[in-house]
Amino acid sequence: MEKSSNYKIGIIGLGYVGLPLAVEFAKKYDVWGFDIKESRVQELSQGIDHTKEADLTSLRAVSHHSDNQAGRLRFSHKTEDIAGCNVYILTVPTPIDHFKTPDLRPLLKATEMVGKLLKAGDIVIYESTVYPGCTEDDCVPVLEATSGLKFNKDFFCGYSPERINPGDKVNTLTKIMKVTSGSTEEVAEVVDQLYRSIIEAGTFKASSLKVAEASKAIENAQRDVNISFVNELALIFARMEIDTNDVLEAAATKWNFLKFKPGLVGGHCIGVDPYYLAHKAESLGYHPQVILSGRRVNDNMGMFVANCVIKLMIKKGHKINASRALILGVTFKENCPDIRNSRVVDIYHELKQFGLLVDMYDPHADPAEVKEEYGILPVEHLDRKYDAIILAVSHTEFKALDFTSLRYDEQSVIFDTKAFLDRSIVDGRL
Repeated sequence: MEKSSNYKIGIIGLGYVGLPLAVEFAKKYDVWGFDIKESRVQELSQGIDHTKEADLTSLRAVSHHSDNQAGRLRFSHKTEDIAGCNVYILTVPTPIDHFKTPDLRPLLKATEMVGKLLKAGDIVIYESTVYPGCTEDDCVPVLEATSGLKFNKDFFCGYSPERINPGDKVNTLTKIMKVTSGSTEEVAEVVDQLYRSIIEAGTFKASSLKVAEASKAIENAQRDVNISFVNELALIFARMEIDTNDVLEAAATKWNFLKFKPGLVGGHCIGVDPYYLAHKAESLGYHPQVILSGRRVNDNMGMFVANCVIKLMIKKGHKINASRALILGVTFKENCPDIRNSRVVDIYHELKQFGLLVDMYDPHADPAEVKEEYGILPVEHLDRKYDAIILAVSHTEFKALDFTSLRYDEQSVIFDTKAFLDRSIVDGRL
């Protein structure tokens, strides 16, 4: 496919990654935003975004609707509407299953759908996080089988890993350098130029699809391992009865110390991507040690927090069974509504096993969504007192809470997993 300004772009998946991408591309090209959820399409068509990732002013400015007939961004849940596109960008989820193995079903289903629409000269670009080789080994055969076309002769592929940081209003899509790649040298240049036209921070053209795929996998695996190190320190220092954050503050006075903080590691990237890399390594006969040991440490932090709380309650003379606990926050990070792969629920389940009556409160999360995803219905108002309060997510709103009104008395335990609250009011923290 030749370089052109006449791209008609189909963005498949309108979540945290796809929507900002659709909005930016629609400032220069005709774009169809596709999602299988009709409710999501209707919401966006009205200029509403529950993920809070899109700039609503830009969204409404580029969207085609009754008040803006010139808008270049349209939304649909019908595949026939996107049949005229010549560039398809897939941003669908790539989760793990209960056995911690990659679940490619959403990606392959979207690939099959696109394959049925492919025409000669079309480009299919993947942004979903995968293991190295997935595009060529898993996705391309599906595209060929459903389209009847030949890879790198009739159609082409690109890979450009997403780097969206949910809730971050500073490091937004256009301000983060984008890695790009293509299945041929010519297509790699086309893909790079396409992204360069919207990315202010510039692009980096990787040497192959596999290199681009691997770069995404190791970005998050590296961060996961670094956090697991300080989480393991927290496990050790808890036994020494010293504060981990105090130790980190002291160590950080050295210029080359990497100041990672302990905590719960969830979300759709850091808590998931290392398993994709490990899966590929194991399929090649290598059993990774460092990556998976880091995952084990991080996956157990919810249990560790719950046990710290129980020990503090016992020290203060609480009868554990039927005591009331409040968990503040359920999203995987502060000031955003994203609940994907939240490890806060591990604290909830562990406390429930001790016999506590546990409430969860989060002003950013949709209670119905939490109920559907985790089987937990958060409370919508704080109108009772608790024997234990656990700050799990550092939402700005929690800084202003009146903790005195939430505690039964001074014997109530407050545990801060984020070192976020005034230290004078907490009994323990990571």
